[in-house]
Amino acid sequence: MRPEAYTEARIHQIATADWQTLKQLVQDCRACEISSSRLHPVFGQGNPPCRLMLIGEAPGAEEDRLGQPFVGPSGKLLDKILEAAKLDREKDLCIFNTLKCRPPLNATPEKAETMACRPFLERQIELIDPEVIVAMGKPAASWFFPDLKTLNPYRGKVHNLTVQGKPRKVIVTYHPSYLLRSPQEKRKAWLDWCLILDTLS
Repeated sequence: MRPEAYTEARIHQIATADWQTLKQLVQDCRACEISSSRLHPVFGQGNPPCRLMLIGEAPGAEEDRLGQPFVGPSGKLLDKILEAAKLDREKDLCIFNTLKCRPPLNATPEKAETMACRPFLERQIELIDPEVIVAMGKPAASWFFPDLKTLNPYRGKVHNLTVQGKPRKVIVTYHPSYLLRSPQEKRKAWLDWCLILDTLS
């Protein structure tokens, strides 16, 4: 990670940014090494306020190319899940990642990269002010549960956490890219989404 990532000035600037300023800060960010290999940073989709916030891991190749979250194969599966759940991607939720840039070859994000991006997601959560946060996949779940080793012990329940100074409900489920590799887990994932819908209602 580059030295400027941890400066008080940078952290304060992000922590006090409004929505449009935050977008520009993500666009201009060069705090870690993967920023040098990205095509486009991916700020996320949606605007504050929003009751339901989905959080994934990091942009993939298509997301990097287009600058939008979940537009590749995993995004198409997510769209099918949302359609089955009768959720409108444009109106009912917002989507963000723990990282704003694509790691080379879609590698699992390094801790330093996640830490460099963490202030952005913290501020996004504050401004979006969601009631329910869905952590999709191990890296996203680890953002909330640092001691997490595997996903399953955290699935199937609503975690009442204080996130960015407010009580919020966090639900853990599989990342759509994992479901593409392990389609036998789709039934379990659908049970998670039923829990999400019940929690929202």
